[in-house]
Amino acid sequence: MGERAVKDALFAEFAAVGKVLGNPKRLELLDLLAQSPRSVDDLASAADLGVSTCSAHLQTLREAGLVDTRREGKRVFYSLAGDDVVGLWNHLRRVAQLHRPHTELARRAYLGPEDTTAVDTDELLRRVGRGDTVVLDVRPEPEYLGGHLPGAIHIPLDELAERLEELPRNKEIVAYCRGQYCVLAHDAVRLLNARGLPARRAADGVVEWRVAGIPVETGAA
Repeated sequence: MGERAVKDALFAEFAAVGKVLGNPKRLELLDLLAQSPRSVDDLASAADLGVSTCSAHLQTLREAGLVDTRREGKRVFYSLAGDDVVGLWNHLRRVAQLHRPHTELARRAYLGPEDTTAVDTDELLRRVGRGDTVVLDVRPEPEYLGGHLPGAIHIPLDELAERLEELPRNKEIVAYCRGQYCVLAHDAVRLLNARGLPARRAADGVVEWRVAGIPVETGAA
């Protein structure tokens, strides 16, 4: 095999990874798996996909080496192949944000008006250490169980309005969710502020924390 052929073969391996990333639903599945391992049924529901379509996308991601599987009885669970895959997903988002102007327009349309205040990660961790802040995880339960900030209170966004009495009134609340492109914390802060509770959102979320190596706990608090 000549030098050109072997070089082409090498770049074809790189292209195989790039090719599977060229689908919005596969990227959404990677975003969900960055939170926690999930079954095919759970992923299909979260990504608004049919089970067979979701399974096909996951198989494509697996063939590219980006996800792994394990079986529990009749259920198959998927997980990311490593934290480097989280880093790849995070870097892809950053490149799009920096170099594709329409990305920012789409981000604003999805997250809504800039009417919530953000707390950066360093400040959040300092405040957690001092114990003067309530950290609120508003993601669905499987994601919380897959990894959350130590000491975080878990109330899924769709239950928050009915469970406000569980939150202390004498501390500021900082809500977080999947990451910088997740709407859940924005909506949680809007709800809390409207109900008279002082609240801000975390500027980052689980994706960014995993990339930064910030420790998280698994399982129930």
